[in-house]
Amino acid sequence: MLGHDVIHLRGLEFYAYHGAMPEEQVLGQRFLIDIDLFSDFRQAGITDQVEDTIHYGEVYQVIKTCVTGERHQLLEYLAQNIAKHVLDQFSCTSVRIEVHKPQAPVPGIFRDVSVEIWREVGEKA
Repeated sequence: MLGHDVIHLRGLEFYAYHGAMPEEQVLGQRFLIDIDLFSDFRQAGITDQVEDTIHYGEVYQVIKTCVTGERHQLLEYLAQNIAKHVLDQFSCTSVRIEVHKPQAPVPGIFRDVSVEIWREVGEKA
């Protein structure tokens, strides 16, 4: 099963200004990102060298730039933007990204609203 090893980054938290409601673009809120990076990490398991894996500190910085650098209306767009940048810059075969918006403007009691996407290298956007 080549390419089915995975690095998980969970609960990356950022304050940003995404949302379709005008007040979300002004007030901002917390966003949490979960990402899975799929690749073949056998070489890293043999060599113990960071250059043979995906440097998750660098992945974190790319995600931070995507989340805090621009404002978007939709979680779907934000997730797609993260996927594109991560797949373009790192040697993963695919990614799974979940964008959580725990304070979404929904009238009611809920724990979380999130969008999850899966993307592979070479897919058309």
